[in-house]
Amino acid sequence: MVLNLKLRRLLVGGTPLAGAIAFPIMVPLLMVRVNLTVGLLAAVVIGTLWFVSMLLSAEMPHEG
Repeated sequence: MVLNLKLRRLLVGGTPLAGAIAFPIMVPLLMVRVNLTVGLLAAVVIGTLWFVSMLLSAEMPHEG
């Protein structure tokens, strides 16, 4: 996947920010509105997807 430099930097900078905002908002809302099990399942799924997306969008030193 080839992205131009500005788009790649936006993706690299936005991924941690998006997860840091979405995770603490969505999980407690699901726990309160639905039930605890759904909130915990959402925490595992969102956390896993966030981690994988951060690994995929990471800039390595050799990528100049």
